[in-house]
Amino acid sequence: MKKAKIDWSRYGILFAWLLLILVFFIAQPKFLSLNNILNILRQVAIVGVCSVGMTFVILTGGMDLSVGSILGLSTVAGALMMSGGVPPFVSTVSTLLIGVCSGFLNALFVNIFGIAPIIMTLGTMTALRGVAYIICGGYPVYGIPEKFLFLGQGYVGGIPVPVIIMILAFAAGYFVLNRTTFGRSVYGIGGNVEVARLSGVNVKKNLYIIYMAAGALYALAGSILLARVNSGQPKAGEGYEMDVITACVLGGISIAGGEGRITGVIVGVLMMGTLTNGMIIMNIPEFWQWVVKGTVLIFAVTIDQLVKRGRAAKA
Repeated sequence: MKKAKIDWSRYGILFAWLLLILVFFIAQPKFLSLNNILNILRQVAIVGVCSVGMTFVILTGGMDLSVGSILGLSTVAGALMMSGGVPPFVSTVSTLLIGVCSGFLNALFVNIFGIAPIIMTLGTMTALRGVAYIICGGYPVYGIPEKFLFLGQGYVGGIPVPVIIMILAFAAGYFVLNRTTFGRSVYGIGGNVEVARLSGVNVKKNLYIIYMAAGALYALAGSILLARVNSGQPKAGEGYEMDVITACVLGGISIAGGEGRITGVIVGVLMMGTLTNGMIIMNIPEFWQWVVKGTVLIFAVTIDQLVKRGRAAKA
């Protein structure tokens, strides 16, 4: 009778996360207090929502560096509209459209001109950040209606609203990837774009949908952040691309595309949140936090490459 083998490529991140929790709990027992657990969940909600969109992009073999800038632009635009008297609902829908248009722009140049996604989104990352500073003059925007703050600061049944939104986003992403034809085409595009095209998949159309949906999710995360901090900051979202990409890669999404599960991304998001929160509680300087996060990203990508080489060798 053969012994069951653990698929470390799938469950290794879960064990690593549990080990990280144990280390921080031993170092600081209050780490596992209910208040801190809710705090971690609230902190990772924005990255979590963004990571759903990023998961789809990476699964197609792409990379979206514009996530933080779309989030920041949406935050400032939403704040400007609401401070000018635009109803919160209309403002939020408008910011979602900003995200959709930004995603469309990314997909347009990727599809029509064949620009590599990482290069195209690097350009929009810089350009959209500039737009965010221009429209607000480089100053924070205040005057957010009180009722809008519920989106980022409210609770439903003791659970923070941002956490509920994150859960719904992950549930929707899971359903699309695992229960729809579109989800299978996403994996197909990342696995082999030519094979997917020959199989009848409209690759360009799907890329438009993916980048536009990702942009909408980034903008939604921007609205949550706006409601949480009660102001539109032009620098909002700076550096988020690293946290979001790291969470996806840690969660098992292959940077080459075509492989990975969104359930793993959930653990990746929680691990990044746990790591950040634990380092703050232990009073680790911010600069060292950057070193740790960068090292984690390098480690995750290295593991991804080693796993792929191992599978190729077995094949």
